[in-house]
Order: sequence, then structure tokens, then C-alpha cells
Amino acid sequence: MPDIEQIYNEYARQVYKYLFSLCHNEQMAEELMQETFYRAIKSLQTYDGTCKIYVWLCQIAKHIWYQELAKSKKAQTTELSTDIPSAKHSIEENLILGEEKMNLFKELHRLDEPMREVMYLRLTGEFNFREIGEILGRDETWARVTFYRGKQKIMRGRI
Repeated sequence: MPDIEQIYNEYARQVYKYLFSLCHNEQMAEELMQETFYRAIKSLQTYDGTCKIYVWLCQIAKHIWYQELAKSKKAQTTELSTDIPSAKHSIEENLILGEEKMNLFKELHRLDEPMREVMYLRLTGEFNFREIGEILGRDETWARVTFYRGKQKIMRGRI
């Protein structure tokens, strides 16, 4: 049976990055990461070794994230943005940049799984293609091709 402390030391940062790519919130990613390792400890005896420990942890993390989404949909709370406009851009430029970012994420949301997840992991989680392939149980080439096809779909939709 693997040593949980060693697993935590080796994979905590990567699991955090994965969760951050899903939720885009540092505090929530930290909390979800802790919950992931808590559940991993509780179910460590069920880990059968058919996949890498990192993939197993990301599966747990993804499940916890989906549970969190379901809870937040029930609550339907709206938070005010604490973003401070950049001094580098004018108010008009910030509005345009924000609008473009919003449009990009709307386009990303319309993509089918697993293409959407590959795009999120690459763009917001800053994972490399090897890591994305590993997280999703595929290889690096598949992750590259999926990302490229997603990018093409979005660009065709915007032109």
C-alpha cells in the first residue's frame, strides 16, 4: 500500500493546479485539494493500481469539483467581482478585453467533453500536453490534437 505522506508530497501541487484549472479560485482549489487527499486516505485500500496514482487523485478531485458545482447551483449566489482594472489599459480597453475573455469562455463552454476539459487545462491550468494526457488517461499526442481541433472550432466560430 502506498505511503500517503509521500503521495501528498509528490502530487499535491499537481492536484492543486488541476483543481485551479477547473475552479479558477485559489482558496477553493486549496480546499478541494485537501478534500481530495482526505478522501484518498479514506479509500486508499480500494486503489487497485490499474491507473497511475496521479490519475486516480485527479479522478477524485474531478468528482469533488462536480459535487461542488452541484451545491453552488442549488445555492445560486452571485458574488461581486473584486477585479481592479489594470492601470496599463484605459477603462474602454479593459471593457473590451473583459468582453473578449467572456466570449472566449462562452465558446469554450460550448465545446464537447473531453475537448472542453483539454482547453481549460491548457489555457487556465497551464498544464503541458503530457500532463493533460496523463490526467485524462490518454497520451500527449492525443492532448495536442484535441487542443488544436478545439482551437480551430473556436476560431471558425468567431470568424
